[in-house]
Amino acid sequence: MANAHGDFVWYELLTEDPDTAAVFYNKVIGLEAADSGMEGYTLFNAPDGTQVAGMMKIDDDMKAGGARPAWMGYVEVDDVDASAEKAKSLGGAVHIEPRDIPGVGRFAMLADPAGAPFYIMSTEEGDQSESFKADRTPGHVGWNECLAGKPDDAVGFYGELFGWTRGEAMDTPQGPYQMYGKDETMLGGMTQAGGEMPAMWNYYWWSDGVEDAVERLKEAGGQLFHGPQEIPGGDVIIFATDPQGAMFCLVGPK
Repeated sequence: MANAHGDFVWYELLTEDPDTAAVFYNKVIGLEAADSGMEGYTLFNAPDGTQVAGMMKIDDDMKAGGARPAWMGYVEVDDVDASAEKAKSLGGAVHIEPRDIPGVGRFAMLADPAGAPFYIMSTEEGDQSESFKADRTPGHVGWNECLAGKPDDAVGFYGELFGWTRGEAMDTPQGPYQMYGKDETMLGGMTQAGGEMPAMWNYYWWSDGVEDAVERLKEAGGQLFHGPQEIPGGDVIIFATDPQGAMFCLVGPK
């Protein structure tokens, strides 16, 4: 089955120290670094052996352009060029113009109207991505969360761009938490960016034991910012950063 318009198909870590990051994410999430065959690019395999993400070193040119350690998500689109133009018409921006990756597909880097960056991609024919899985498989992303300027506006922007639809909304101390999905699958939520947090995307990785993972991340040089916090349904979540400062989240049983 091919990837479809609006699917999350890949996740990518931008980092200043790939060697340290590879050890860290293996210890905390169980991701296994693997050679991609492309200079400067590393693959991450989940514990089940599935390729779920990649890692790229931030070079001097990227730093000059404002790049910092961060996780980025890729969303499949039918036509990268048309989607980039549509994003601009909806108030978004294009940071990297559409271009090809031989043997992989065509991509572009965009930002929503509040400035949250993300990638779009049209992948070449091949297996369907399993980077995002809603079925609690450790080492896969299970929730995609947008810290938005205005959640209602963000739902409108991404709905127009990717065909995502509104799910349930919950009241929280930080304001409404609007869930969204595609077809029958909930993909994530959108909430107000608060305090000094910029508009951005957070990605929640499935863990088979969050509290144990917290101890491992501290031992490996990460920093815990929030949690473990129980969420509806009984799972717990954390917000943390790796040793280079890239934010990531975990979700799963206590």
